[in-house]
Amino acid sequence: MKVVAINGSPRKGGNCAQMLEVLGGVLAQEGIEFEVCQPGAKVHPCMACYHCLDHNTLRCVQADDGVNEIIEKCIEADAIVLASPVYHGGIAGSMKCVMDRIMLAACCGENQFHHKVGAALCTLRRSGGMETYQQLLGLMDAMEMVLVTSDYWNAVHGADIGECKQDIEGVEVIEKLGRNIAWMLKVIDKAGIAPPETHHRTMFNYIR
Repeated sequence: MKVVAINGSPRKGGNCAQMLEVLGGVLAQEGIEFEVCQPGAKVHPCMACYHCLDHNTLRCVQADDGVNEIIEKCIEADAIVLASPVYHGGIAGSMKCVMDRIMLAACCGENQFHHKVGAALCTLRRSGGMETYQQLLGLMDAMEMVLVTSDYWNAVHGADIGECKQDIEGVEVIEKLGRNIAWMLKVIDKAGIAPPETHHRTMFNYIR
């Protein structure tokens, strides 16, 4: 079993990275493989060209910034974790670019994420944690994923790099999130029950 995390922060070794290290440590103890993908700050935004959707390529036509590799890893994974710092009350811009392109390329056509396990976390200095957390969950909620939570919202406080580890409660929340992800993956694997069929939604435009 494998978990892939997308770190939407442009900073290397930042608070998001450190909380994903905490999560990965718990998963390792549970015998689950864990990989973090960090696209960085040079990610292109979605152009809404719909080439991926119209041709069911599961790839974006913008192939020079690593997002297609992330899409491939997510499709192969058993679980996906979305992580982002809070930037001005919402998700980081680079993370929004990645989410837009993943959702269109891998989920809006033949949904590759349905019934995968999903979870989210964010780091922040002071405010915007709930808004960012809900934005991250929104993608997975709309893609028929099995959402895993902890015993509180997965928002860990810290401004400077490393301060997040001083949020003891936040760290414990992420540790419990890791245990819950591992438990859910093992439950699904042990049950051995095929997921229910899925199909395209009937798209409706409000302006005729």
